[in-house]
Amino acid sequence: MIRMRKRLGVLLLSLCASATQAKEWTEIRFGVFPEYPPFESVAADGSLQGFDIELGNAICAKLQVKCTWVHNEFDGMIPALRARKFDAIMSSMAVTPARLKQIAFTERLFLSPTSVIVRNGADFGETAESLEDKQVGVLQGSLQEAYARAKLAPLGAQVKAYQSQDQNYADLINGRLDATVTDKLEAQLNFLSKPEGAGFKSGPAIKDPTLPLDIAMGLRKTDPELKALLDRGIAAIHADGTYAAIQKKYVGELDIYNE
Repeated sequence: MIRMRKRLGVLLLSLCASATQAKEWTEIRFGVFPEYPPFESVAADGSLQGFDIELGNAICAKLQVKCTWVHNEFDGMIPALRARKFDAIMSSMAVTPARLKQIAFTERLFLSPTSVIVRNGADFGETAESLEDKQVGVLQGSLQEAYARAKLAPLGAQVKAYQSQDQNYADLINGRLDATVTDKLEAQLNFLSKPEGAGFKSGPAIKDPTLPLDIAMGLRKTDPELKALLDRGIAAIHADGTYAAIQKKYVGELDIYNE
C-alpha cells in the first residue's frame, strides 16, 4: 500500500511537470525601455513606436497571442524579468556571457555594433584609444557603460552615465561631452542623419569581446517553451517578408540582420 502511494505520488508530480512544460501562451508581456528611438519610444499620442515595437507586435500576430508592453528602466530589466513583472525583454538587449549566466535569449533579432561619436574636426580621433582624459557619455545600465568604466576610465576618461541617449546627444552638442560611446546604428538613425547631428561623425565599430553584436529577446531560463514559441515567431516574420518590410521602413536598404 505504501509503495502504491509512492508510485501515485511520483505519477502525480510527473503529470504536473508535464502540464507546466506544456503551458500554452495566450499573452506575452514584453519589458521595454521606451527612450531609445528609433528602436523604442513613446509617440505623441502616448502609444509605443519603433523597430523593436513593430517586430514584437508582428511576432505576436504570427503566433496569435496578445502582446502587452510593460515600461521598465533598462538597468533594471533582468531583475524585473526574473521577478516575473513581464515575460520577455524586448528592448535592444545585447547577448553577453554575463547575461547568459542569468537569463536565456531567443534567436537573433538584429546586429548592433558600438562606436564613438565625436564632433567633426575634434582634435582627437574617433576611436576608443583616443578618449584619454576626455568627457565621455554613455547610456546608464548599458553595455557601453560597462565597457567605458572597465576600459576607458583607466585611460583617464571621465565617464558620465545618462538615463537616455538623447541626454548624451544634448550634452555632446552643448560641449559638456567630448564624445559618446553608443550603438552605431542608433546614432546614425537618431542623431547623425538629423540636422542637429550634422556637425558630428561616427568612428569605426569597436572590436571588444564585451561589446557583442547580437541583439535578442531576454527570457527566464525556466521558460524553454516560450523561447521555442518566440523563435518560431521570429522565423515566421522572416519567411513571409514581414521582417524585411519593417527593416526597410526604419533603416532603408541596410541589412542589420546578416553579418
